[in-house]
Amino acid sequence: MSTPTLHETLAVAVAAELRPDDVGFTGLTTGGSAAMFGTMIPLAGMELARHLHAPDLVSLLAGWCHNPTLRDLAEVPGSEFDPALLRLSCDNLDMGWPPTMSLKRGDVTVGFSTAAQVDRQLNVNTTRIGTPEETKVALVGPILIPEHFALFGREIVMLPRHDTRTLVERVDHISGVGFPGGRKGRESLSLLGAGPALVITPLCIIDVGADGLPFVRSIHRGVTREQVRASTGFDIDIPADVATTPEPSAEDLAVLRAEVDPHGLLRR
Repeated sequence: MSTPTLHETLAVAVAAELRPDDVGFTGLTTGGSAAMFGTMIPLAGMELARHLHAPDLVSLLAGWCHNPTLRDLAEVPGSEFDPALLRLSCDNLDMGWPPTMSLKRGDVTVGFSTAAQVDRQLNVNTTRIGTPEETKVALVGPILIPEHFALFGREIVMLPRHDTRTLVERVDHISGVGFPGGRKGRESLSLLGAGPALVITPLCIIDVGADGLPFVRSIHRGVTREQVRASTGFDIDIPADVATTPEPSAEDLAVLRAEVDPHGLLRR
């Protein structure tokens, strides 16, 4: 069996984080690596978890497509209402309003999102680069990110880029609230959800300490500590005994390639 790609490795890492009783939610991002990290890897991870250890897990694509069958996709969709998605096999299409799954009720236990910026306090920015008076780049906007970080049980942030422009000391705009003032600071805001649990990037997996500050849990194969540190725009804790991100097992890859992603979207 061929060596797993980074995308396959991260899909397996996502699956390992999921519990049998999880309800997972991801939207559809557009454009190359953003679509891969923000949508395809989370969908593959959720479906792989359903095959391996969490058959009752509920996967929500944009809230309206319940338990989509990723194997039906031969190409990565280009928009949320791409015709390929409307033909996608799934358990249920819930196009009505309000949707069956309630965000405000706390039904979603794990969300997946991406961002243009993430800072030391794990706040995320999807709104703008620059100040309100001098906006350099207008981004996609909130797109449910405030709800992800305020209401979902926990959030896994999928970053297609790991560089000093993306991981910054302080975001230009807080679209999703992380841990301002640490975990106690977040608790003081009385938000329903627990906030960001992981940040997954092309270089490493970032976890969150008891103090609400980020640290590197594992570094991907072929990446060095120095590379991670130089690519991060704030001083991040990298433990002396930091692990290498686990490689998928033979079983993981067999199920992923035969049942979840037979068209090899994660191998492109």
